[in-house]
Amino acid sequence: MDGRLTKAQAIALPITGMLLFFGIWVFAAWAKLAPREFLPFPWDVLDEGLKLVTVPFSDLTLQDHLAASIGRFMSGFFLAAAVGVPMGLLMGWYRWLDNIVTPLFDSLRFIAPIAWVPFAALWFGAGIGGPTMIIFAGAFPPCLINAYRGSLFVEQKYIEAAQVYGASGVRIVYEVLLPAALPSVIAGLRVGAGAGWQSLIGAELIASNSGIGLLMVRAQAALDTPIVMVGMIATGVVGMLIDFGLGGVERWLNYKRG
Repeated sequence: MDGRLTKAQAIALPITGMLLFFGIWVFAAWAKLAPREFLPFPWDVLDEGLKLVTVPFSDLTLQDHLAASIGRFMSGFFLAAAVGVPMGLLMGWYRWLDNIVTPLFDSLRFIAPIAWVPFAALWFGAGIGGPTMIIFAGAFPPCLINAYRGSLFVEQKYIEAAQVYGASGVRIVYEVLLPAALPSVIAGLRVGAGAGWQSLIGAELIASNSGIGLLMVRAQAALDTPIVMVGMIATGVVGMLIDFGLGGVERWLNYKRG
């Protein structure tokens, strides 16, 4: 056996996993392993989710909260990619820049994004800057690290060929290192997007008046567990779609490269 799944197994196994998960959930709710208000049935959560599409909670519907969260995520993630990817590539080429940035970067990248919330609130208040900073803190390290490592493993023959034709410095970075390291860069963007999206709840604790994180916090304060679960499920689904999109780009690049 080579361990590979048939097409039918690849379809059936995920469905089996989901049915098992919901079966355990239904059993736990039916057996009252926790009070009903803290462990509702799946259909209670579904009903609440459908209501939130048309009935506002905390002044906005579910899709409005999601739209606000996605907008904040995009601002932080794109900033992380715009700074992290070029810096990682430049560090891979310029040793002096690597020596300057690496000690500071290594001392900061292990700080959890949520730990920046007090500073973001003090520095930016209720503006878009605070959430952008928190999401940036989550997404930036993977973007930089993967771009940096990808540039280090570019085959020397490509660099030498570019140098023969007179390329040097920044031109080599963008015309040789970036194309060659692109699969690693995309993988870093994929990891960074996941980390940035996971930082979203912390970002929306900063005096936010909208967003899926705010919806969950307000619902928790009101002891409305179904709405909290709706927020969790919506966060997971959107995060999965973001990862699926970037994963598709990664697979397409790998296919094009043979």
